[in-house]
Amino acid sequence: MSTKQRFVEALMNESLVELQSIPKSDLHNHAGRGGNIRYISEWAHVDIEPAAEPFRSLQDMQQWFVESVKRHCPGIQGYLKRIEASFAQAADDHIERLALSFGVDEVDTLGGMEPFMRIMNEYHRRFAPATQFLPELALDRACNVDEVYNRLDEILAYRWFRSIDICCDEFAQPITSFKSIYQAANTAGLALKAHVGEFGTADDVMEAVEELGLHEVHHGIAAVRSPQIMNWLSAHHIQLNVCPTSNIMLGVAENYGSHPIRKLYDCGVPVTINTDDLLIFNQSISQEYMNLYQAGLMTAEELNEIRLIGLGGVL
Repeated sequence: MSTKQRFVEALMNESLVELQSIPKSDLHNHAGRGGNIRYISEWAHVDIEPAAEPFRSLQDMQQWFVESVKRHCPGIQGYLKRIEASFAQAADDHIERLALSFGVDEVDTLGGMEPFMRIMNEYHRRFAPATQFLPELALDRACNVDEVYNRLDEILAYRWFRSIDICCDEFAQPITSFKSIYQAANTAGLALKAHVGEFGTADDVMEAVEELGLHEVHHGIAAVRSPQIMNWLSAHHIQLNVCPTSNIMLGVAENYGSHPIRKLYDCGVPVTINTDDLLIFNQSISQEYMNLYQAGLMTAEELNEIRLIGLGGVL
């Protein structure tokens, strides 16, 4: 039986166990939040209850994470356990391509690029050796751009990061502030990505892609408000890395049955399905596929096409 047939049958039979055995990708995953709640609960010997209702804001989400999860795994030891959990989750869910994002502050906490790379590579080797690890440098939208730019050569000289992203508050400062950074990242051969169009507008998505030369957009679901912009993204093969449960839990999508990924897919925009912050949203990649299928939003065959996009289009 082909992998496609196995994937389709797993969805039709609603077999999460079988779905977990099939190669998938997770291309939008914040590393310190990418593991399974159960993994951390068992290590910390506590019961961590998943969030019961949508968050009111990113700040509300962060507060829940600190109070419900992070306090049970504090400090460097706790951070490293959460990194371990992210790789262990990738292995458990047969994630073949894993883009984990890390901030400059995380690099500094572990003593700089050399010890940071060594530690992360070791966790990769120990807990998910069969997974292709794609480290992503994540910049806070509110960061001091000049300070980051002045450190960029030092960070990128190691040629370890594979992509760059801008995350957190979409409205903290204009996207154009990051042009010099993205020009340098492009010269260094990184894939150019950014969080945009999660809370903003379709025009924000278009502006970010054009101004920074983005190859991919994290979220980008606001593009559904403009058929013209969706058509442009489709024509230019700009991939949107969509996170369904994150969108629902942050109030930018009502439910799985009406999620914007349907319209994006129908318009020919390349889309992938991702977890964003699994330790917060409590839905694995396999569960995300199952959620969309069970809601009747997409067929098993359509979801398999999305799975293949995440794997680089490999049949």
